[in-house]
Amino acid sequence: MIQALFHYHFLQNAFFATLLASIVCGLIGTIIVEKKLILMGGGIAHTAYGGVGLGYLLGFDPMLGAMGFSTLAALAIGHTRRKGEKDGEVTIALFWSLGMALGILFTSLMPGYPPDMNSYLFGNILAVTDADLLRMLLLTVIVVFLLVALFADWKAYLFDPEFARLSGMKVTFLEYLLLVLIALSVVVLIRLVGIILLIAMISAPAATASLLSRKLKSRMFLAMLIGEAECLAGLALSYTLDLASGAIIVIIAVAVQMIVRLVNGKVQKLTTEKG
Repeated sequence: MIQALFHYHFLQNAFFATLLASIVCGLIGTIIVEKKLILMGGGIAHTAYGGVGLGYLLGFDPMLGAMGFSTLAALAIGHTRRKGEKDGEVTIALFWSLGMALGILFTSLMPGYPPDMNSYLFGNILAVTDADLLRMLLLTVIVVFLLVALFADWKAYLFDPEFARLSGMKVTFLEYLLLVLIALSVVVLIRLVGIILLIAMISAPAATASLLSRKLKSRMFLAMLIGEAECLAGLALSYTLDLASGAIIVIIAVAVQMIVRLVNGKVQKLTTEKG
């Protein structure tokens, strides 16, 4: 595959797409896992399907529709969640279902044959275009800039939000900003693993990294490395064996997480027995 990487433009796009996706997964995924926002991330991701369908129906870029829908859903879910945990979960479930339903409805209203939506649902890393790559690069730069520029605030918000609030930090602003960053990350990852599988890709490398390090910076860095290794392994298998790229990447990510969890549990048990 390495030789093919130098010859085929679509493989080069796929390689750079894995690099950008692993950066987003490492940074946003670590925060999502730490704040236990995986369900919320799933709700935001699935709402994007409605935007994809609307884009096809009205004739504009479906990914712009996905970005608009996921961002609006993130803000709405965040607003409702602040009123009460129970209402927040209900809202997540409603947006989750509504996004999928709207996507199906919009595409069914199109004249002629409906578009193939499988690449948005399950991803196809080998079909990443130059425009997709440019969009992913722009969104990744925005995510990295906002996380790095506000890193001290994020750290306080993650581990002691009450202290952050008493210190004068705008915790509410950070909460909404995090939800918008999750929405942008969803758009980055759709072409890689698809709407249905992307929440596993966001959480699995970060969860694996959390078993290997307790420091936030180290966990983010490890999550990026693990995510990139898993994406490249999935890309190689997908290209070599003609397998569904999104599915094989997620299977590898989940398998690695389970193996590391098992080994980590055994090591802790042995350490406890010796102590």
